[in-house]
Amino acid sequence: MSAILALLLLVSQAQETPSILEREPAGWTDLLADAGKELKGWTRGPIPPGGKLNERSQWSLDPQTGTLLCDGTGGHEWLRYDKELGDFIYHIEWRFAPAEKKTGYNSGIYVRNSADAKVWHQIQTGSGSGGFLFGQTLDDGKLTSFNLSKQVHGHHVKPAGEWNVFEITCKGRDVTVWANGTITNTWNDCPVPSGFLGVEAEGYRIEFRTLKIKPL
Repeated sequence: MSAILALLLLVSQAQETPSILEREPAGWTDLLADAGKELKGWTRGPIPPGGKLNERSQWSLDPQTGTLLCDGTGGHEWLRYDKELGDFIYHIEWRFAPAEKKTGYNSGIYVRNSADAKVWHQIQTGSGSGGFLFGQTLDDGKLTSFNLSKQVHGHHVKPAGEWNVFEITCKGRDVTVWANGTITNTWNDCPVPSGFLGVEAEGYRIEFRTLKIKPL
C-alpha cells in the first residue's frame, strides 16, 4: 500500500463517527416493540395522496427478530408511525434484498410529513447511493419542492444485501442525515416544525430494523 493511499485511508477512518444510539444508549423508544403482527400504531397511506391502497398489505413484522419487511408487491405507499413528533433523533437500519436483473433500487425514510403525505421530507435510500434529503415542504403556506442530492457528502450507502445504518436528527429548522458513520446531508432551513415519520414502499423488497427515536 502506498503512503498516499494509507494516509487517505486513515483520514477516511478518522472522519467516521459511531451512531448516537451507540454513544448514548439511554432514552430511546423502540417503535416496533409493541406493534405486533397487526402493526399497531402504524398506518398505511397511498403515494401520491388520494390514491387507492391494495387490500393486501405488503408490510409484515417478524416479532422474533423485530424486522419489518416490505415485500415490494403492493405498489407505491408509505407506512406511517401514528404519533406526531417535533424534535428527535430517528435511528433506522435497512437493506434491500438483491434481485436478479434489477437495478435502481429505490425506497425512502420520512420525517416531519403531514398525515396524508402531501407534505413530505424523504431521506433517499437507494443502493450504493442516497443519504440525502428531498421532498415537498410547506413554506409560508405554499407547497415547495426541494432536493439536496447535489449537496450529499460522498457515497456511503451500501449495496443491496448489506445492512445500512441511518440516523436523522430533527432539531428546530435543522435536519441532519448520518449514514454509516458519516454525516452525508444537512438542511438548515426546514420550515415544518413537526410531523410524522415513516418508511416507503416503491416496488422493491426491503427490510427495516432497529427503528428507534430519541426525543430532543
